[in-house]
Amino acid sequence: MQLYSTPENPLPERAICVPVRTHDGMELRALRATAENPRGTAILLGGRADYMERYFETIRDLMARGFTVVAFDFRGQGGSQRLLPNPLRGHIRDFKEFDEDLRAVMTEVVLPHCDRPYYAIAHSTGGNILLHNLRKQQWFDKAIILAPLIGLIYGNWPLWLVRILLFLCTSLGFGWMFLPGQSHSPFGRRDFPGNPLSSDKKRWDRDTGILEQFPQLGTGGPTFSWLKAARKSMASLRVMKHRDVLTCPVLIVAAGLDRVVDLEAMHRFANRVSGVSVVVVRESLHEILSERDEIRNQFLAMFEAFIDDRRAP
Repeated sequence: MQLYSTPENPLPERAICVPVRTHDGMELRALRATAENPRGTAILLGGRADYMERYFETIRDLMARGFTVVAFDFRGQGGSQRLLPNPLRGHIRDFKEFDEDLRAVMTEVVLPHCDRPYYAIAHSTGGNILLHNLRKQQWFDKAIILAPLIGLIYGNWPLWLVRILLFLCTSLGFGWMFLPGQSHSPFGRRDFPGNPLSSDKKRWDRDTGILEQFPQLGTGGPTFSWLKAARKSMASLRVMKHRDVLTCPVLIVAAGLDRVVDLEAMHRFANRVSGVSVVVVRESLHEILSERDEIRNQFLAMFEAFIDDRRAP
């Protein structure tokens, strides 16, 4: 296992690749970048089909602010072990498998080697996984979650049809198949116009350029099993109530122009669950950390303000 850099996307200073093995035998790829005189540790949880190289810029930003950073690829994507013979299928049977990935990284990389306090930064699917873990695990002092997968936007697909297709395909053993209409390969440079993820072409070209040189990091669209598992995981978050207290304060940073996840579902979640707040970056598409400078800088300012206990009343 290794980390991959390009001239447009250099490796952060003092970043090392750390192999991690889970209890169920999966080989994961993690990164630890140690700051000089660290003021704490930021743990990054990416979204579906992510790979750590896309976060090198954010890792450098956090290190410049004095934080050690740990990141990793969930099973089935990036440089971690894939789950199907076709490595491009975005697949999982149950999101609880992702919980084991986070546990392994925390116990093998973060807790033994990184300075407290611990701050979690999670995006999209990573946000869904983090919220589940914050119901029981007391690892983090605070968590900031960008565009979390609490509700999904299905586009032109009626919900009744989604349910029927998921039931039939997973029951008949076709859960490994790509969802209809989903790309069988990762996004490329040509896919920028009209994409739902970022309005910043420079960062889009940087990230897709990484996959041109290192295609083994890429993942295509999700499978039927992935969507079934995601729906089950989202449903368990939607039934949480005010009495369901999370183990640390949570700030949700929502993208106002999101066409992937449901903004209203985030607001409903924050209204139901204690200790959760929502702010909206109105001009952003789904991937806030891959957006234009003025959008990314809003996130960095929010992060600093949120973790600064001196600003608490």
